[in-house]
Amino acid sequence: MTGYIDPDRSQFEAFKVLDRDHPIEMLNLVRFRQKAEYPSGHELSDSGLSGAEAYHRYGVETAPIIARLGAAIIWRGTFETTLIGASDTVWDEMFVARYPSSHAFLEMVTDPTYRAAVVHRQAAVTDSRLIRCAPAETGVAFG
Repeated sequence: MTGYIDPDRSQFEAFKVLDRDHPIEMLNLVRFRQKAEYPSGHELSDSGLSGAEAYHRYGVETAPIIARLGAAIIWRGTFETTLIGASDTVWDEMFVARYPSSHAFLEMVTDPTYRAAVVHRQAAVTDSRLIRCAPAETGVAFG
């Protein structure tokens, strides 16, 4: 199976055509490589960093951008087991990031500092899901 690391063009285009003028929440499911795989010639290519360590670098370098945009991690959890669905995927990192709008998200991914930090995410991740959601009311019942 090929892992998903970056969006393909059609997925990114589908994201961009959705309404941009309301808050969005992004469900992130991430599985790490045992050893980070930086591009040949990158200063960390022979560092021996784990995928988790490389992802941590990604988080440290992008945190100021997220804060500047008014985004935040609103939920974080630790994977335990899959009750319904493919049980062969274990997620190392699971969280929901809230952005004030998709404009803010697009500003983040085009920020030069963010773009430079993405190398850590790409080196760290073997598989991921990034799912855009519109916030909805919570309650006490399913559906």
